[in-house]
Order: sequence, then C-alpha cells, then structure tokens
Amino acid sequence: MMLGMSHDTSEFCCDCIKNWWETYGKHHYPKASSILMLADGGGSNSSRHYIFKEDLQNLSNDIGIEIRIAHYPPYTSKYNPIEHKLFCHVTRACAGAIFTSIERVRGLRDKTSTSTGLKVFASITDKIYKTARKAQEDFKKNMPIVFDDHLGKWNYRAVPQA
Repeated sequence: MMLGMSHDTSEFCCDCIKNWWETYGKHHYPKASSILMLADGGGSNSSRHYIFKEDLQNLSNDIGIEIRIAHYPPYTSKYNPIEHKLFCHVTRACAGAIFTSIERVRGLRDKTSTSTGLKVFASITDKIYKTARKAQEDFKKNMPIVFDDHLGKWNYRAVPQA
C-alpha cells in the first residue's frame, strides 16, 4: 500500500501498481504473463478517462507485462473483494487514532494484520502529482489498448509495445 503526499491521480495509481510489481509481484509470481486488476469505475483509475489508459499503457511498456483491467460498473464497487478483505482490517487498525503525520498513518497501516495471514506493508511517496493532465491527442487517435468484445468499456488490456 502506498501513501501519497500529493494528489490521487492516474499517475499515482500506476506508480502504486509499479511499486507493488517491483517490490512483491515479480518475486512472488516470476512466471506471470499478465496482471489482473479489479478496479472501481471512477476516481483516478476511471474507466472513462483516456489519461488513465495512457498511463497504464506506459506502465505496461515500462514493466514489460500485460495489464488487464476489469472495472466494476458504476455503483457496484461494494462487490469488490478488496473492500471486504482489506479495508475493514485497515479501519480497525486505525480506530481511535489521531493522524498527526503521514509516518503515523504508515505505522498504523503496517500494524494491520489478521490471524489468517493478511499483512499490510505501507510505503510513502513524496512525489508531487500534477492534476488536470490530459491524454495526448496521438494516444487517443492510435490507442493501443485492447478492448474486450464483452463490456469493452470496462474490460481491456494494456499490452507492452516494443
């Protein structure tokens, strides 16, 4: 889990994915040929924003692995398993705490665990993320994102480009 000091942008979202992949993913799944992300439909990883797709494509090119996105349709994020398997435990670990610094928040997140083996690791980034970024026009015209035949606006893949 990455904690940011700036804004929740698509670039921040992709940096979080990259951090997870480089720190844990490629070591725990060395034979992986793709990453599957279950994502809500709005916010920094919105299914409607070209900038997220452009940042995702750049990430896929950078780490050299396909990234498959499956967005939950609007108003259905409550069915996202991460909501039930992680956030309730993070909330419990932070209960009653006063957030006086980002380091305090990190410490509380790092203490999050369950008896069944869930353990949260948090890191802090002080990178400043620009808001209101727009996708480049040539990306929109020649988008290499591969949309699924079924519910393509919510299900697509970023395949590494040579």
